[in-house]
Amino acid sequence: MSRHDTSRPLAPQTQHVVVGEARWPMALAVVTVIALTLLLPDDLILAQRWVLPVIEGMLLLALIAGDPGRIDRRSTALRAASIALVGVLACSAVWSTIRLVDDLIHGGKETSSADSLLQAGGTVWTITVLAFSLLYFELDSGGAAARAHHMPRTPQLAFPQHLSPEVSAPHWRPRYIDYLYLALTNATAFSPTDVMPLAPWAKIAMSIQALVSLLVLGLVIARAVNVLV
Repeated sequence: MSRHDTSRPLAPQTQHVVVGEARWPMALAVVTVIALTLLLPDDLILAQRWVLPVIEGMLLLALIAGDPGRIDRRSTALRAASIALVGVLACSAVWSTIRLVDDLIHGGKETSSADSLLQAGGTVWTITVLAFSLLYFELDSGGAAARAHHMPRTPQLAFPQHLSPEVSAPHWRPRYIDYLYLALTNATAFSPTDVMPLAPWAKIAMSIQALVSLLVLGLVIARAVNVLV
């Protein structure tokens, strides 16, 4: 080697390690919604009793087969299946709420008994919370797979860790539990608490969920008290 040759081995570059979120929390939420849907009376279900569980189950199996273990594979087909799944879940939840409200107004089999009414109302409310948590989980920042690779500089749902980076861990990104907490607090407070919707779709989704939750809790509790009295 020449004495004028000053070349040195390059230092190894730090590569970004993609670690996707575990699939099981999202899958467990979908399975729970399917199980709760089977407990609803026939007139509160969007289609025949077996139709929605079959569709939701097939979409979930397709997602697990295409991206098992951890959610980190970016694919147009998987993205379409995820959006279709949360769309079916959300539409089904809203439909059940509409049917329940109609039964409360015009009278239905569930409204004559406080126990049946509270059970149906509680089931619909729980399904709504889970369905919207999955909706936020899938739509925020392009979905879990996209978040695993890159978090946008401008969030669509601003969590406290976004607003106060000094309290967040390095490379923090929201997980399903964060979206479940968002859906639960939005359904009980009927407004944003610590998570701020910045994107138009997020504002619309949170508004719809708050209205649905207000209808279910307000009318069901009022009707149940009236039946008991």
